[in-house]
Amino acid sequence: MIKKILIILLVMGVFPAMAQKKMVSGTVTDSEDGTTLSGVSVVVQGTTVGALTDSEGMYKIMAGSDDVLTFSFIGMKSQNVEVGNSSTLNISMLSDASQLDAIVVTALGIKREEKTLTYAQQTVSSEELVRTRDPNFMNSLSGKAAGVEIKKSSSGAGGSTKVVLRGNKSLSGDSSPLFVIDGIPMANNRGSQPGMWGGTDGGDGLSAINPEDIESISVLRGSNAAVLYGSQGANGVVLITTKSGASGKATVTLNSGFTNEEIIELPELQYKYGAIGNAKESWSTTEGSYDDSFVEDFFETGHSMYNALTISGGTDKTKAYFSYANTKASGITPNNDYVKNNFSFKQSTKLLNDKITVSSNVILALEKTENRLPAGYYLNPLTGLYMFPRDRDFADYKENYQTFNADRNLYQQNWFVSDHHQSNPYWILNNQPKTNDSKRVIASMSVAYNILDNLTFQVRGNYDYANKLFEQQHAATSNSTNVHPNGAWDYNKYDDQLAYADAILTYNTDLTQDLSLNAVVGSSYQKTIYGEGVNVATGTVGLLYPNEFYFQNLPTNVQVSSTTNGTIVKQGLFANLQFGLKEYLFLDLSGRNDWASTLALTGNDSYFYPSVGLTGIVSEMFQMPSFVTFGKLRASYTQVGNEVPFNRIFPQNTINAGGGVVRNTVKPFFNAKPEIITSLEFGADWRFFHNRLGLDLTYYDITSKDQFIPVPTVSGEGGYTTEFINDGEISNKGIEFTLSATPYRTNDFEWVTAFNFTRNRNLIVDIGPDDEKIIQLGSSEGFESKLVEGGRFNDIYVLKFQRDDQGRILFDGGKPLRTATTELIGNLDPKWSLGWNNNFSYKRLTMGILVNGKFGGKVFSQTESMLDGAGVSLRTAEARDAGGVEVNGVDIATDAEITSVDPETWYRAIGDRNGIGEAYVYDRTNIRVGQLNLGYSFDMTKVKLPVKAASLSFIGNNLFFLYKKAPFDPELAMSTNQNAQGLDNFNLPSTRTYGLNLKLTF
Repeated sequence: MIKKILIILLVMGVFPAMAQKKMVSGTVTDSEDGTTLSGVSVVVQGTTVGALTDSEGMYKIMAGSDDVLTFSFIGMKSQNVEVGNSSTLNISMLSDASQLDAIVVTALGIKREEKTLTYAQQTVSSEELVRTRDPNFMNSLSGKAAGVEIKKSSSGAGGSTKVVLRGNKSLSGDSSPLFVIDGIPMANNRGSQPGMWGGTDGGDGLSAINPEDIESISVLRGSNAAVLYGSQGANGVVLITTKSGASGKATVTLNSGFTNEEIIELPELQYKYGAIGNAKESWSTTEGSYDDSFVEDFFETGHSMYNALTISGGTDKTKAYFSYANTKASGITPNNDYVKNNFSFKQSTKLLNDKITVSSNVILALEKTENRLPAGYYLNPLTGLYMFPRDRDFADYKENYQTFNADRNLYQQNWFVSDHHQSNPYWILNNQPKTNDSKRVIASMSVAYNILDNLTFQVRGNYDYANKLFEQQHAATSNSTNVHPNGAWDYNKYDDQLAYADAILTYNTDLTQDLSLNAVVGSSYQKTIYGEGVNVATGTVGLLYPNEFYFQNLPTNVQVSSTTNGTIVKQGLFANLQFGLKEYLFLDLSGRNDWASTLALTGNDSYFYPSVGLTGIVSEMFQMPSFVTFGKLRASYTQVGNEVPFNRIFPQNTINAGGGVVRNTVKPFFNAKPEIITSLEFGADWRFFHNRLGLDLTYYDITSKDQFIPVPTVSGEGGYTTEFINDGEISNKGIEFTLSATPYRTNDFEWVTAFNFTRNRNLIVDIGPDDEKIIQLGSSEGFESKLVEGGRFNDIYVLKFQRDDQGRILFDGGKPLRTATTELIGNLDPKWSLGWNNNFSYKRLTMGILVNGKFGGKVFSQTESMLDGAGVSLRTAEARDAGGVEVNGVDIATDAEITSVDPETWYRAIGDRNGIGEAYVYDRTNIRVGQLNLGYSFDMTKVKLPVKAASLSFIGNNLFFLYKKAPFDPELAMSTNQNAQGLDNFNLPSTRTYGLNLKLTF
């Protein structure tokens, strides 16, 4: 009955809209080759009614005669077609070349079509960088770009980050890339770094940047891409492009986020066996009921709050962008706090009928960190915390970390033992406070004049200034190994300055109908003054009066030192010519000549280096199968010179604390030459199925020669004991590829995925005239990281077990024997690295997940060795429970087999200080969920609020491990310089962060 009524109503025209609907069908094809397209989205414009073409390219959809159908597909131009009277609409879609002609930022901030590049580069958008909001934005890049090795400091918020592109390339220098903001170099000096004996991470320049201000990051992985920056770009360049204002009504964005930080894992400790008598180790064999919570209770849940405001707007003539951001964080240890305030203002104005564009940018960052925890043996609360004898009452030392000494009229440390590497953890936290304070401003200005439509002249200037302070006060009665009975004072205040200017002329023209020219000619000037300030470290010399930390209280034999890391001036002339033939073959020629002040007096302070690259768009040259959307092959060859570090050529005498002259013993290096880095690179960029699948593959071969190597002088003439020579060779060869895809896409759902694969092989080909020479990079007791000929950067050397031909451990007197010297056991570098990034969207819901993996490589833990020696590790308790440690050994005196060893005898022999490091080397392989975000965008059209857009996201970093062998996080760096790589020595444990972020747009 109801069906009949509906039919009558339709005939009578009661529901005219329904009466006009009809079934529309058809086939969608590619206009170039006529092949059918599956997965094309067909939507009735202005509605949510839609359909997808099937495997035959066919679709069916209900639509009215007045409706408009929108056809859209990745890699094709969208089309709007009126339905009209027809019930059949066959559509032929055109390729969207604009999706293949993406514009990217290259060296000096020059924009180029991505397809014309002759070298590897990868761009990460701001959206990817801020998805999970790490305080140091470079940590967010891990796994999202191939060829990038990132190690995060274990020191917490505001800590430094170690970044290496395509392996280490210098025996005595740094292999960090150059960081650039809007085409202009920035200073990224790292502060002091911890080592085996202690120390605290001093942070770096990257943490001063507000991630909210970043538009994108382009990674130029090789010197081929960075040759125009000269020697400072020899290790690659990380280009940071900041956001600019947009014309139109002002847009205001508010971002507010809150995250928690908690420990992923602690060392596996035992709480059932205490000490014997008053010993400081827990080697009792009698079980007890002891507190098993004091270690976990020492750590806190950290919190971080991020609030940011951005304002963007302007007219066709003037555009402006302003932002303010505040970050507050408390760490996982008591009294550890971090505060950062960022201000930025960027504007551009067009003058004289748009012939002249004047732009300026000011970035201000104020950072302060209180009580960043150290690493290493000394003055580290974790040593006393972890090794505290289990039968004692830790709560008593926590509440009474200090007692009053009436004789000295001061509070003194309360601890159960006087030990060179143990202190009361709460004494350190409360009575040995440390502060890192940084104030930084980066100001730049540029003027661009369009002389002709295709000829532009630009002048830019930049000043980067940072004032930094590090101070630690050590109260009287702190650990006597490092601190005088009256206390000690560490004070370091210094400035970093970088002034940069360049002038660039760009010219674009068509030389003939088929031949184009893109030319860049310019010059640059840069002056850096790093580390200029004052330093005091009283150590065990002490203070005149206890606990008074100022200059007037210094003894006369404590030196107040003027510090400097040097003044360096670099000048350069550069040129780049790119010839394009029929928009499918591009020849890139570059050259630069530098003048470096650090090579003055050598006659080699002027040096030239070239680069040549060739790119062919194969898909434009030849008829490709229908599934090939784009195909490109490229090759490039580059040589880059690298000047010697400051104060190598003519080092001077110094003055000691007593006013005496300390004679320089390094011979002048008047015949120094610049280091030469030669790079050869081949690559391919192919995209398939209308850009739904892409492969970018790169092979590179990098050779670094004429290293700066210190050697003993032959004659000792003039009192010199050391001299430098140009020698040595380092090789890095590797493969990088990125596989990107959109595996599934419907009207409501889309999945975008990308794999980033990296494999680098480093080899020290030559280390100089002395084949037996060793360059130490860092050592701990039983561990060394050193460079030897035929070896690799980050080789790990440890003391090993002595074994017989059958592989049995040799024993003497019931104790295992160790090698006399350290021996190679592996290398820190992974065999290969993989980042798998996924982004899903369903209507207003989005989700992103990043999985990072390192496969192969070795790491070493001094922490585990010390815990075993002290009898506080879980494995020592399990060995006591089992009645011994099972071994495969033999006694050298009696030739008797040894299958079990007393736990204390075994672990005191292999653990503690100078133990047998072989037992504490672990596989670096690990797979983790590095980032996770889940967001929802609200429909603000249904809410009567002055808000254009609103979204709420769950964010998480380093959430959990999918696979890991080491008993600690092998990706955390104790030090972010060249020293102590792969070493865990009472580092802070690894943490995860998770929370919520709210974004509002007005």
